[in-house]
Amino acid sequence: MSKALKTLFGVHAVVAVVFGLPLLIIPGRLLMWVGWAPIDPIAGRLLGAAMLALAWSSFRGWQATDRARVAILVEMEAVYCVLACVGLLRHLLIARYPWFPWFVFAIYLVFALAWIYFLVKKE
Repeated sequence: MSKALKTLFGVHAVVAVVFGLPLLIIPGRLLMWVGWAPIDPIAGRLLGAAMLALAWSSFRGWQATDRARVAILVEMEAVYCVLACVGLLRHLLIARYPWFPWFVFAIYLVFALAWIYFLVKKE
């Protein structure tokens, strides 16, 4: 595995924990602080749990040395980030949202492009 892919796994794990843990513990307050409320706290907690699960898979990808295991993780991360971008963009283009959802979209887009790059590169 290349150093760049290993770094991507590490960065993704950290970012997913930074956003996922507060969403799991205090979804309403977190989203209110950034101007993206009201939101169903159950949906927020489920998103937080999913992000923490992805952080775990990124950590495992960071540790992995087996090419087959890494390929599966890169593919899964790419699919998740692309679907998150599609879902967010659908709402962002229809309604007026504050800056934070656009910021989240940008983060997902950067990760989606990076994962796709490594998926195509087959590294």
